[in-house]
Amino acid sequence: MAKIVVNRERCKGCGICIHFCPKEQIRSSHELNSKGYHPAEFIDAGECSGCAVCAMMCPDVAIEVYK
Repeated sequence: MAKIVVNRERCKGCGICIHFCPKEQIRSSHELNSKGYHPAEFIDAGECSGCAVCAMMCPDVAIEVYK
């Protein structure tokens, strides 16, 4: 299956990727990054289809998709 990698330091925790993920495989982290944001994190439940909608919607270009 596919997976995504979130650059925790680039992510400002806006939640756009969480909202647009059709498989609900992204959530907000409980930990803070160095800028004080709760970055997005990938829930690796084997459901990611690699559609890359999250990466396309990310305003900070903080998400990479691997198929």
